[in-house]
Amino acid sequence: MRIGVPREIKNHEYRVGLSPASVRELTELNHEVTVEAGAGAGIGFGDEQYRAAGARVVSDNIAVFDAAELIVKVKEPQPEECRLLRDGHTLFTYLHLAADRALTENLLASGATCIAYETVTDDIGRLPLLAPMSEVAGRMAVQEGAHCLEIARGGSGVLLGGVPGVPPANVLVLGGGVVGLNAARMAIGMGANVTMLDRNLDRLRYIDDLWTDRITTVYSTTQGIEHYLGLADLVIGAVLLPGAAAPKLVTREMLQLMKKGSVLVDVAIDQGGCFETSTPTTHEDPIYTVDGIVHYCVANMPGGVARTSTLALTNATLPYVIRLANDGVLDTLKKDKHIRNGLNIIDKQLTCKAVADGLNLPFVAFE
Repeated sequence: MRIGVPREIKNHEYRVGLSPASVRELTELNHEVTVEAGAGAGIGFGDEQYRAAGARVVSDNIAVFDAAELIVKVKEPQPEECRLLRDGHTLFTYLHLAADRALTENLLASGATCIAYETVTDDIGRLPLLAPMSEVAGRMAVQEGAHCLEIARGGSGVLLGGVPGVPPANVLVLGGGVVGLNAARMAIGMGANVTMLDRNLDRLRYIDDLWTDRITTVYSTTQGIEHYLGLADLVIGAVLLPGAAAPKLVTREMLQLMKKGSVLVDVAIDQGGCFETSTPTTHEDPIYTVDGIVHYCVANMPGGVARTSTLALTNATLPYVIRLANDGVLDTLKKDKHIRNGLNIIDKQLTCKAVADGLNLPFVAFE
């Protein structure tokens, strides 16, 4: 199969869809890989490394899209990339369509088959291609939140771990999934007091068994959220409804319950955000303040540590890329229900019900 890897063009996005090691695995299976010049330069993967791995390196993304059947990316295609997609292309990347009607409509019109990393499943109900970036984002959320608590960033001037004689910060984590657990782990490591809210009692039991007296686990209710918001210095929004828009757990009115200079980090922003006052930001301009509360809502948070993120992501995606390339896209979709769960668009039709429901668009099952 002919596989293409364009350079990411989203603001401050330096991740790349395939590492040189991944390319070598594919070329040794006799697949043709075309990589755009400079695709991995931002994280130390030079064009010569891709050539040594067997790839053909071309000067621009037009040449990549022209050469490829399967296009492997990291972030959702930008408008200029959507114009390069056509019938016969398969796009394999993060999409997060439930929060982006314009992108959904562009991809439907393109005729391309679109498979989203974030809705591919496994045998025990996990999201294996979302997990590595959730791990990164959860850990980064606390790191960035701690920075935002500094006075220079508009924060309250609280040190996350405190010092002897001065209490540590209170960190509230909304959601006990992969993001939430990794955020909690990082916050504990930095010495903070951590409270986690979730509605899955089995998950809360699991987290309680892991951390015992280090995390306070609480069943999530509106009243509970309001109570703990009033105590929090840093709030991590870590909720996920696979493929669907995130629920708004914190309203603007609830901000009045919080201490001025407290920080909200919305890791769910790719799915529309779980705070009513969330608006996507970039690494270049990551924060803004609403009613005295600092918001950090960077939509490609793991891109800030792009080398670690690329290696973690390609470790997870490579077996799926190999399967699609070896068996062909349509046969793979027919035989593999987990990759089929990742299918969002085919034949100009929307095949992910959560996205269709969220955007009020027609849904057609793949079958």
